[in-house]
Formats: sequence, structure tokens, C-alpha cells
Amino acid sequence: MKDIIRDRLNKMEDLEQRSMLKNLMTGVFLNLVEYQETLNKQIEQRVFDEVLPQEERHDVYVTLCAHEDLDPIHEFLYPILPEDAVPQKVYLSEASEALSRKEEMKLFTCYMECGHRELQSLLHSNRTFRGEIVTSEGRHAITVRLKPSTAYISKVEELYRVFRKNSLPWKSVNAPYIFKFVDCVLVSSDDGDEWDKQQTVKELSIHLEEFESYKRTNMIPLWNIQKLDMKTGGFPVPASDRINYEHVLPLRKTGTEHGYLVDGEESHIRYIKRSEEEITIVSPLEKSDSWTVLKVAVPVATRISRMDYPLFSNNKREGFAGKYARQEGRSVRSKGEIARMIHAFQSAEGLELEDVQVVAPGSGLGVTYPLNEFVSDHVRVEADKHRMILRFSNHGIQPEMAIFLDDLLSFLVSEVQLAFPEYCCEGEWV
Repeated sequence: MKDIIRDRLNKMEDLEQRSMLKNLMTGVFLNLVEYQETLNKQIEQRVFDEVLPQEERHDVYVTLCAHEDLDPIHEFLYPILPEDAVPQKVYLSEASEALSRKEEMKLFTCYMECGHRELQSLLHSNRTFRGEIVTSEGRHAITVRLKPSTAYISKVEELYRVFRKNSLPWKSVNAPYIFKFVDCVLVSSDDGDEWDKQQTVKELSIHLEEFESYKRTNMIPLWNIQKLDMKTGGFPVPASDRINYEHVLPLRKTGTEHGYLVDGEESHIRYIKRSEEEITIVSPLEKSDSWTVLKVAVPVATRISRMDYPLFSNNKREGFAGKYARQEGRSVRSKGEIARMIHAFQSAEGLELEDVQVVAPGSGLGVTYPLNEFVSDHVRVEADKHRMILRFSNHGIQPEMAIFLDDLLSFLVSEVQLAFPEYCCEGEWV
């Protein structure tokens, strides 16, 4: 409107009339225009705020660091397994007893910095490798085997169950690191019968031959989830149903900008309400002192901390249309909507969905693996499902991300799988 007024004023040749009209416009009319523009912006912001999904507060960020670089007071990253912060020990007595019982024993866990298919090829080969245990009495040659580590995957499964308790929609956790950890398992020893069980292990090493360059020991996967024990702000009050009680957890001390998930026995939680400054748990418990809560910290830019490994997340960057479609629960009925759903993720940057094809049931040949195997489906039969093949191309992804390509594809395909439980979704490269 201001441009129109300015244009009309500039076209007036009579300067006296132009001056009068200018005074009239700036004195009354422009104030009305600016007031109307302010109201329009407020209405627009209210519409955007109403479709702002709360799940953005529960996006999971994952990275990796060496044990010596672990920062116990980091702004938003915490070990997925808190016990990782403490150096793990191996006791010779336990190893000796396992050998005598002919049982396999995990010695330690290491990270393999290689592609998913290369790692799977190694694990499926069932190869054994030579190693050495050093004690104060001498050195003992050992034989070890590698097995996939499930410790971190189990924590993701545990997180899924907490999401269920809080009635929040689940998004696959984009954590490629946790699928590259392997357990080094003691298989045998050349002189296991002669070990002195009173000795302590001073050093433990294995050699993975041509895979040795991939081995990274003492690595810790981190995520933005912290377990808290939060106390209620007062006495529980009867809920409106006159059966349950409301337990209020104030959030001012721990940060109102973060996401929070209440953990506990399902029978103790009827439902959970979240306001800006507190969480209200409606529970049949008449008395309670504290609740276990998972704080999903919002990432912040740090000026001192440094990350040597990429930070992955399941964060979305979709615009108004995508948020509105998700809130309304619209069914995905076209390839274009599948592409919109995929490219909404920040992790899809550099990847392009080229084709979607549905074929008859059969053996999967894709390069992807499921991230949500713990999400059970008691309605559909796996053998009868048609296969949905999603073909992607790679457009200039960063070189340091090359070993994570199959993992990123698996994350995106797993998200499509959640939307299409009637198909077996697979990912391929074109």
C-alpha cells in the first residue's frame, strides 16, 4: 500500500496539491496502513504457531567422541550409556572361567569406521583374529571373534517405549554410529589352562589384519538425552475425574525450551500434559516424591567444544505445508508426497529420490537395513507384503560422509516404512 501511495504522489505535477495530499496521508492514512500490517503479521504468526509441532522438541541428535575428549559438562551431549564414561576393566579370572566353560566372553567394544556393507561382510564371514592379553606375569596369546554390538540399539528401543508412554509420535533415530560398534569376543587361548587368576589385565589388544585401519577403540557415542530425577513442585491434587491425581513437575530450573519424556511404570501414568513451564502427570498414585524424566536437550552453538565426528539428527526443516499436512494426518497418496516427506529431513541433503516402485513379495535386495525392528506389527503378515523399492541418487555429498551413505538411506527408508506398514520398504542407489 505504501508503494501505491508513493507512486501516486510522485505522479502529481502540482506541488501544492502533492504537499497537501502527502500531509493527509502521513497524518492519518499511513498510520491505519501500518496498524493493519501489524495485525496481519500477528494473525500470520498465530497461524504458524498453531501448526508448530511439539515433536521438534524431541528431535534426537547423535555424535561420537573419543573417551579422552568426553566433556562431562557439555551443553547438550551425554553418553548414550553413562557407564561408558568409566574405563572398562577385564578380569583375568572371569576370562579364565569362561574359557574353562567353553563360553564366549566379551572383552571390549570397538567402533569400526567403515561402510555398512563392508562391516556386514566382515561380521558374516565369522572370521577369527589373534590378540594378546598382557599381565604382570607375561603375555598370553588369544583368539577373538567380532559380533555386532546391541547395547546402544537397545537404548534406542528403550527410548521408543518411553515415547509410547508419553503418547508422542515416534521418529526413527538417525544414529549410524551405533550400528558400527562390534563386540570383541574371546574364543580361545593358547595357554588358557596356565593363567594365574590372581593376575590383573594390564593391556589388551587384537589385530584385525586388513580391517585394522578401521578399528577405533575407546569411542563413546553421545546423544542429547539426559536422565533426570525430578521432584514435584508440591502435593498431588485430585484430577478432574476425581479418581486420579495430578503431579506437577516445574521446568524452570532445567529449561523450558527442552523436550521432556516421563518414564516409569505404565500403570502409574494415565496421561501427561505439557505446558510451557511445567509437566502435569495424571496418575493413580496418591503420593509421589520424584519422577524419572528424560530431558531431550535442544542443541546450542558452542564456542569452545569441538566435534571431530559429524552430528546426525532426525530433525526436519519442512515448511508450513509439511507441518500442516502432518498435523492433519493426511494419507500419503502420491510419489510427490513421499519425496516431500523424505526431503523434509535435514539428513536428506545431497540425496535425491529418483523413483518409487512397488513389486510383488519376495526377497529383499536393497542396501538398507531397518532401524525400527522393535516396532512390532501384530496385524499384518510380513510374507504377504509387497516390496516398495525407493531409488536414490547422490548429488555431491561431503567426502567425510561417504561411509554413512547406506546408513542415511536406511534412516530415510525407515521413516517411509513407518508411513507404509503394508509394504516392505527397501532402498537402492541408481
